[in-house]
Amino acid sequence: MTPATISASASGAVMASGPGGLVNSTASAHVVQRQPAAGACRARGAGLYSTPDRRCTPGAVNPAVTQATIGSTICRRGWTSTVRPPVSVTEPEKLASMRAYGDGGSPSAYEYDHLVPLELGGAVNDSRNLWPEPDYPGVSRSFYLNPKDKLERALNRLVCAGTMPLARAQRLVASDWVAALRTYTRG
Repeated sequence: MTPATISASASGAVMASGPGGLVNSTASAHVVQRQPAAGACRARGAGLYSTPDRRCTPGAVNPAVTQATIGSTICRRGWTSTVRPPVSVTEPEKLASMRAYGDGGSPSAYEYDHLVPLELGGAVNDSRNLWPEPDYPGVSRSFYLNPKDKLERALNRLVCAGTMPLARAQRLVASDWVAALRTYTRG
């Protein structure tokens, strides 16, 4: 078991955070989660390299994924497909999240993205870890990786190889994935 820090949120709710300092999520993958209010969030930057509003999407983690469990979770091939929420849950959340971020246009222009990715133990279905990330216009999802996906895979390989602690990888992505991309990937 990894150490956790207990703190109270502004609303008085008690939240536990893991060793990476990110909130441990208890949100169900099978229930549509409440999203921030319409217009409450603003992405930083634009296009493929934009980052979410830290007030709305600071990142959150799955408490079942720890340094001690990576061999049976994120480092096991196919594990993310066992925890990924169904489209029947994520589609209404994506639309509400787009409204929260003031994103108009077609939902297909956005990926409902986990800030801390599932392959690094990100919270499965928590609005603090999901946001409407701008997507490549007009490209099928099965034929490309957006820049953040490339970083996620690189960090997963480092964590699974034992050369980077899980908590560090989670913090890198949550704090500034664009800066981490420059450091941990080529091109």
